[in-house]
Amino acid sequence: MSAQSLSHNTEIHHLSRQTIFTLATGTGLSVATIYYNQPLLGLMAQDLQANVSSTGFVPTFTQIGYALGILLLVPLGDKFNRRYIILLKSLLLSLALLLCSLMPALEGLLLASLAIGILATMAQDIVPATAALAPAEHRGRTVGAVMTGLLTGILLSRVFSGMVGEYYGWRMMYQLAALSILLIGFRLWWLLPDFAADTKLSYPALLTSMAGLWKKYSALRRAAWSQGLLSVAFSAFWSTLAVMLHTDFQLGSAVAGAFGLAGAAGALAAPLAGAIADKQGPERVTQLGAALVALSFAAMFLLPLLPVNGQILLLVVSAIGFDLGVQAALIANQTLVYGLEPEARGRLNALLFTSVFIGMATGSALGSIALADFGWTGVISLATVAAIASLLVRLKAKSA
Repeated sequence: MSAQSLSHNTEIHHLSRQTIFTLATGTGLSVATIYYNQPLLGLMAQDLQANVSSTGFVPTFTQIGYALGILLLVPLGDKFNRRYIILLKSLLLSLALLLCSLMPALEGLLLASLAIGILATMAQDIVPATAALAPAEHRGRTVGAVMTGLLTGILLSRVFSGMVGEYYGWRMMYQLAALSILLIGFRLWWLLPDFAADTKLSYPALLTSMAGLWKKYSALRRAAWSQGLLSVAFSAFWSTLAVMLHTDFQLGSAVAGAFGLAGAAGALAAPLAGAIADKQGPERVTQLGAALVALSFAAMFLLPLLPVNGQILLLVVSAIGFDLGVQAALIANQTLVYGLEPEARGRLNALLFTSVFIGMATGSALGSIALADFGWTGVISLATVAAIASLLVRLKAKSA
């Protein structure tokens, strides 16, 4: 960490466990706001008197908003003080969540969901801030620890929202989310130092420079493509799981949300993946992660051969496996990308995560179509093919 990278107005000279925990909590709570809707779609459809397929566009709009926010707003972290950006986004995100809870019709809910996705990118301001604060020799491990919060937030968001939705309604869930973001935003404002700008480029030049970074680094392109494909698989599963469990097993939103506990077990791999990437390089971790995702989804083709209890068990085991693989690959890809050009971390992060959430939005949309037209086998097929494609990208990189 260079002396110029932070202003003198800081009390943080190293990252304590408490600081890392707070950063992880901030990323988890902010990114969770784009996933609270998934177990709640049935409740939303009933409350707003909309059909299930139309309500399925709520997560799609949210993820499109997140991709837009990453592409258009996250690069500002290289130009402005990230501490101020995080505070402003937390205030606006809290407002968007509150407005979402008050919407009387699906059209308004879709617009509010788009805004939530855009502003939830405060998570992607916290992660580069962590990379800037961490010493280079421990960057993978430290970023991995904070990403544990982000990934746990993604998965446990479904558990929490499913339970709150079933007992108190989906609107209460969004009101609680608004309060949580407001509190963590002020906590981060108090904890973080001021960050000096890494570039003096104008905003148009900042965005234009991202095209140059994309052209310059083949490692960035491979990371974006491979993680984007894994995100297609990840989102196809999670965005359709609640509907499938309700249709095939007559299980409610609380059970659908509880599946997030299985996926959250995989989040424990994040610090380990970062540590391995620090020691052995990230390429190997990305290959192993993609292979595990493909194997976990392919195993679900055995579902029709099993009794009901066996099917539920296989879904749980597969969720643990593919979430572990996705998360390990993500940490490795981030470690790789952050090391390419330190003064452009915000823009590099934006490019990587734009691909991730384009993949998320694509997986959500294609997963809904696959479920409607081909059933759960269609969803599994989509996810398996996407994971194999990601592995091929990584294997091609090894042979190049």
